[in-house]
Amino acid sequence: MLVLDKENFESEVLNAEGFVIVDFWGEGCEPCKALMPDFEALETEYNGTVTFGKLNTTQERRLAISQRVLGLPTIVLYKGGQRMGECTRDTASVDGIKALLAAHL
Repeated sequence: MLVLDKENFESEVLNAEGFVIVDFWGEGCEPCKALMPDFEALETEYNGTVTFGKLNTTQERRLAISQRVLGLPTIVLYKGGQRMGECTRDTASVDGIKALLAAHL
């Protein structure tokens, strides 16, 4: 699991080859904390197909806003640095993330 911040986001996500899925979460977001173990478990299931990362929006607020992340939890799928789709509040679940991945892989 990549821990993303302003120092590595461009190289690890925007300049990456292939698929990268990012969990934008916040320290005060209880739904984010509840989803995190499931998101981390999906990394094993999709090992080698998708790179998984997480970004703490409490610490990286400007970066999150630059990526048009305005609410939490938000999961964004990128391919070759381009935003392919996202799961937000209502769809940010294991099933929602799997559906997002299935639609683009």
